[in-house]
Amino acid sequence: MTRPVVLVAEELAPSALALLGDEFEVRHVDGADRAALLPALRDADAVIVRSATTIDAEALTAAPRLKVVARAGIGLDNVDVPAATKAGVMVVNAPQSNVISAAEHAIALLLAVARKVPQADASLKQGNWQRSKYTGTELAGKTAGVVGLGRIGVLVAQRLSAFGMRLVAYDPYVPAGRAAQMGVRLLPLDDLLRESDVVTIHLPKTKETAGLIGERELALTKPGVILVNAARGGLVDEHALAQALKDGRVGGAGVDVFSTEPCTDSPLFAFDNVVVTPHLGASTTEAQDKAGTAVARSVRLALSGEFVPDAVNVQAAGVIAEEIRPALPLVEKLGQILTGLAEGLVANVTVEVRGEIAVHDVNVLRLAALKGVFGPVVEEPVTYVNAPLFAEDRGVTVDLTTSDESPDYRNLLTLRGTLGSGEQVSVSGTLIGPRQVERLTEVDGFDVDLTPTDHLAFFRYHDRPGVVGAVGGILGDAAVNIASMQVSRTQQGGDALMALTVDTAIPEEALRRIAEAVGAHSARGVDLLTT
Repeated sequence: MTRPVVLVAEELAPSALALLGDEFEVRHVDGADRAALLPALRDADAVIVRSATTIDAEALTAAPRLKVVARAGIGLDNVDVPAATKAGVMVVNAPQSNVISAAEHAIALLLAVARKVPQADASLKQGNWQRSKYTGTELAGKTAGVVGLGRIGVLVAQRLSAFGMRLVAYDPYVPAGRAAQMGVRLLPLDDLLRESDVVTIHLPKTKETAGLIGERELALTKPGVILVNAARGGLVDEHALAQALKDGRVGGAGVDVFSTEPCTDSPLFAFDNVVVTPHLGASTTEAQDKAGTAVARSVRLALSGEFVPDAVNVQAAGVIAEEIRPALPLVEKLGQILTGLAEGLVANVTVEVRGEIAVHDVNVLRLAALKGVFGPVVEEPVTYVNAPLFAEDRGVTVDLTTSDESPDYRNLLTLRGTLGSGEQVSVSGTLIGPRQVERLTEVDGFDVDLTPTDHLAFFRYHDRPGVVGAVGGILGDAAVNIASMQVSRTQQGGDALMALTVDTAIPEEALRRIAEAVGAHSARGVDLLTT
């Protein structure tokens, strides 16, 4: 059996490579060498990058088998996420991998600036003992302004609190109550700049945050303020900061990130009271190890068809409860059966979730349903990533209803589809026992108890004698072996449904003959796709 190919485009921690194991064929390429990267992508099922490799539309086009792009780090500036989404390629990163390292580096820059550590170090190594020249500033009792109370900002605030600093913060998306629990007072940005002795920035770079701290903002700061940016280049106008340093408005700065990187020439380099580092926030052994192992786990999940919590371009991304995971493949199969019963796309899909799992966040089941619904009817591979795009392009809506009441089953999952004519089709399923065995429980209102195997068939007809024999005879003539058969009916002599599992797909001619022989008003063969 051919093993999935994982292309490692940049250096990865040995622990991450070990985690991939023997189940994958791991290949290596220099991702910064475009001429080598593009042909190497041709056979890749997954590619793991850091910051030097660009995965854009051209690279995605060169990778017809690609299922996942994994960035061993937080930022995704080098990955074209919209293009990947359109191609159905999952994009994952390692959002928690470097938060501690980044927070600690911000603190290191602050202390280095406040206590003039690099300058004193360089002077002493040159043979100078100049204690008075390098008198520093205590942090205790000062006010620290944290711009951005995300994961890293919170860690920085906690560490600054331990120094005995008063904490204020600017973050329009954080409730005041949550900030208060951390001992942080929320302020508008201008007020924070006016009050703070230290300003440390911890925001992502977006259209809204680019150039957030410029000439106007720096003019509002306390004289002698220390500014730290270990977040993203471009959040602070470097030329405006250089001017503020020259004017004495800013007393010192710690800078780890720059508008253009690599950066070897900046106006900030001319100032003795500026400590600079070459984007070292995530450069610890621990952070690199965490980033590599995190994306290796995500690659394993993605290539095994499981849901990936760290996917950034999946609408229901997030932590999926363990109770929900076994339901994902079942709902996908229900979606395929729904499309088979409808003999094409339905205009609307309703996903009904009943029972114990309804107390969890089950939004991901909408994606599983769409993945199943579109799998049999579109040529492109359908994934959790692009299934919503297929639905949007074709005007298919999907609704979700939940109830913790399920009288007959511990959990019951139902998909209902509405055709353009207004006719409805439905299929239900459940998971049984400790092994979570899949069962179909209902088809178009008829009760069944059937395992959803690769090949199914459903016949709707008016109940009468001789149907079972007729169906068996025609399938025998077509060399199709019946694995199981059930007949369900509303009442004797009323409407009936025959449901079968068979060993091979039923030819269209055999379906037509069965429909004629038993007077069936619906004869559907459904072949489930493997994903």
